[in-house]
Amino acid sequence: MSRIAEIQRKTKETEICITLELDGTGTAEISTGIGFFDHMLEGFSRHGFFDLKCQVKGDLHVDGHHTVEDTGIVLGQAIAKALGEKKGICRYGSFILPMDDALVLCAVDLCGRPYFNFDCVFPTAQVGGLDTQLVREFFYAVSYSAGMNLHIKLLDGINTHHMIEAMFKAFAKALDQAVSMDSRNSGVLSTKGSL
Repeated sequence: MSRIAEIQRKTKETEICITLELDGTGTAEISTGIGFFDHMLEGFSRHGFFDLKCQVKGDLHVDGHHTVEDTGIVLGQAIAKALGEKKGICRYGSFILPMDDALVLCAVDLCGRPYFNFDCVFPTAQVGGLDTQLVREFFYAVSYSAGMNLHIKLLDGINTHHMIEAMFKAFAKALDQAVSMDSRNSGVLSTKGSL
């Protein structure tokens, strides 16, 4: 069964098209207008083995907020659509990822109930063209539009670039676990019978 979704969203602030294949090889075609954000999404794709096409035109003359947040909304919608009824998935995933000085914990539950916990303070306000406040906004948008429980915790770190990159990669690894198929599970992993 092919687990692919394409989502388009157009507002007065952004125009976004995302195609996501959960069972990919980690290939990415990313263009958001924010170089560092492109780099983070490429890392997410590669380390989660997700094939991701992401084309974004946003009101960057204002700032990066709408571009980053709306990309999170559309990516979350694509994850939810690609998962469908979630039959056979592992549902849970977690990963602790080191990147030089940075150490990040990420845990995911694809339960259908959005909840987001983000425990991190960045030492700098900007990395490349990305306002570091927008990292939280991105992951919040993903978690709520995908209906996932998402926890991200910075365990250690000095360099803001490393911290953020470790977050995107840890999220990729945890999500890859959660969306993986478990041959022992013919339905959904819930006593309720649905997710």
